[in-house]
Amino acid sequence: MPFLIQSDPSAFRRAPFVFGRYVILLSACVLVVSSLLVGGVPSASAKVYPKVFGTKVELPSKNIKKFPKWTGMLGRWKGGTVKCNTSTCTTKGWAELITSLKSQDRLSQIKAVHKALNSSRYILDIDNWGKEDYWEIPFEFLKKSGDCEDYAISKYMALKELGVPVEDMRIIALQDLNLNLGHAVLIVYQGSDALLLDNQIKTVVLASTIRHYRPVYAINEDSWWLMR
Repeated sequence: MPFLIQSDPSAFRRAPFVFGRYVILLSACVLVVSSLLVGGVPSASAKVYPKVFGTKVELPSKNIKKFPKWTGMLGRWKGGTVKCNTSTCTTKGWAELITSLKSQDRLSQIKAVHKALNSSRYILDIDNWGKEDYWEIPFEFLKKSGDCEDYAISKYMALKELGVPVEDMRIIALQDLNLNLGHAVLIVYQGSDALLLDNQIKTVVLASTIRHYRPVYAINEDSWWLMR
């Protein structure tokens, strides 16, 4: 049985940069062991990624079904094959962005994707969708903009289409200690560096330069990690 995750509106107060409203219930250590047994522990030969934001331990699991908003978004995205031109969804600009960056080196691609998608305006889910928490596919983000996890998702999918391996990217849910708010960012591992793509920061920076984030969990299409 993996770690329990539940919605808790009191955990993060509603304001710009609110993300998720998740609380990890940490009271029973036996759940950690169960989660690892269910999800599988990386082999000794697996690539080692630098820890970010002061994390000491990352507990992995393959059971991403515990994150229905994430898996629901993946199901709707269908590898980017969705074709839409409606009031809530558009493909306009996506193919052009990807094509324009195909020939560039990896770091240039990362910086360009970050800059392009950060140009969208920030808007809360409740104002955008009439829901407290809605995870957009990139084509919805292109049409309606979005909040922090939507920036991160669109950057993740753009970089994946450009050839960045899924295992080298993680969306991280965290708490911004300066603002006392929930937030979400994308981390891209480039060599020995963990690069931070954050809608609150204009440029791509090293995650090691940021001291005011406390991570809760990370996720990609393969796994999720409880971060302690």
